[in-house]
Amino acid sequence: MGAYLLGSIIATQVILARVEALGLPITLRDRLLTTGQDIVGMATSYLPLMLVAFLLALPVAVGLARLVPQRYQVLFYGLGGAAAVIALHLIMKAVLGLNGVAAVRDLHGLLLQGLAGWFGGYLFFVFTGQAHRSSPPNGAPPHA
Repeated sequence: MGAYLLGSIIATQVILARVEALGLPITLRDRLLTTGQDIVGMATSYLPLMLVAFLLALPVAVGLARLVPQRYQVLFYGLGGAAAVIALHLIMKAVLGLNGVAAVRDLHGLLLQGLAGWFGGYLFFVFTGQAHRSSPPNGAPPHA
């Protein structure tokens, strides 16, 4: 959900910046209203797609994270989330021939969506309790 919220907010702001670059003024009120509308409006399409992407990517990230000392595991969760969202957009473009989110038409927008995915992976790390597991002082994986 965190990745979706941040991704929606970023997507809206990227598009509004493009509109503003055309010379149309965008007020803070416009930004807030449009952002709220996009969060609600994209919930029936982008949210389920992100959910599927995370359901596929995070188990792989968790498995890979178990192979490294705990202090580095958060990187795998974040990278898993980023890879999930970036792959989602690249696959939609390759299979459907379209960008499901207009903000990913360029590399900048795609990487910003990847940042939202990283945030989602990080939140998964924190809320699954992985961030609070104790590990031996030498960085070895904990015993089962």
